[in-house]
Amino acid sequence: MKLKPQPRPTRKAPRAAGRIRRPSRGAVSRGRGAQRPGVPLRRRIGSRLPSLARIGALLGAAAATAALVALLNGPWLRITDVAFGGNQYTDATDLERLLGEERGTSLLAIDTGALRDRIERLPAVGDVTVSATLLGRLEASVVEHEVAFVWRTPSGLFLGASDGTIFATVAAEALTAQLGALPQIRDDRFVARLVTVGDVIPQAILSTALRVVAIDPAALGSASRDLSLRLDDEYGFRLASASPQWEVALGAYGTDPTETADQASARLESQVAAVRTLFAERPEIEIGWVDVRNPGKVYFRAKG
Repeated sequence: MKLKPQPRPTRKAPRAAGRIRRPSRGAVSRGRGAQRPGVPLRRRIGSRLPSLARIGALLGAAAATAALVALLNGPWLRITDVAFGGNQYTDATDLERLLGEERGTSLLAIDTGALRDRIERLPAVGDVTVSATLLGRLEASVVEHEVAFVWRTPSGLFLGASDGTIFATVAAEALTAQLGALPQIRDDRFVARLVTVGDVIPQAILSTALRVVAIDPAALGSASRDLSLRLDDEYGFRLASASPQWEVALGAYGTDPTETADQASARLESQVAAVRTLFAERPEIEIGWVDVRNPGKVYFRAKG
């Protein structure tokens, strides 16, 4: 009888009292040894404070602002003197008044553009240059309108610019040879009594007046050397000759809004042609008055 070998008893490992768990990532991260290195305190404070360059720029801006305020409000760089030139027809009192309003104003605060605009509103001023110096002197250099015509009314003798602006008045005895050579229009209409410096002669009336006063006597068939122009309420434009003595009534111009500039020009040419025809048929020395307000029906009155 054979005996079977008995298997060896296996030694069992002792049973653990509890399962060992690995620490989680959160637990590791919460451990002191797992903390990341932080930003140094000095750097954190430095990042919150402005740099020296920035502090210097702020201080410089504050100093500049304080200096500007001091210049504006202090006694320095202020207008103490005014001067002007180039004015012949512009009233010096008006220029002194406008410039004098800036006395005591700081050079840094004065508005030369606005002052220039105010001076250019004066009737005789066409252009002006305004400048201020560091010595406190405010200067205006005036360029006046060029005189284009002389307008005579019952209330005075006026000088006008090419755009019709009446910008100055002058005494008859003060007319120079240069002004005397300019076109002269005598206005005896009732409204002319109200004309004053600053008014504007309507362009339609002015353009016709300048054309009539520039008519060559030869174009009328006349031997006259001197023609003058007069306006009145009854006959409108009246062209007169001193030697031989006669007058021509041309009628009103610039009062009919339906008449164009070309129509007015054509009417004036027809009137000139009608006078020339009359003077060709009858000696002008025998004629005292001609009415060509309607160039198709000419009326005349002989002298005597």
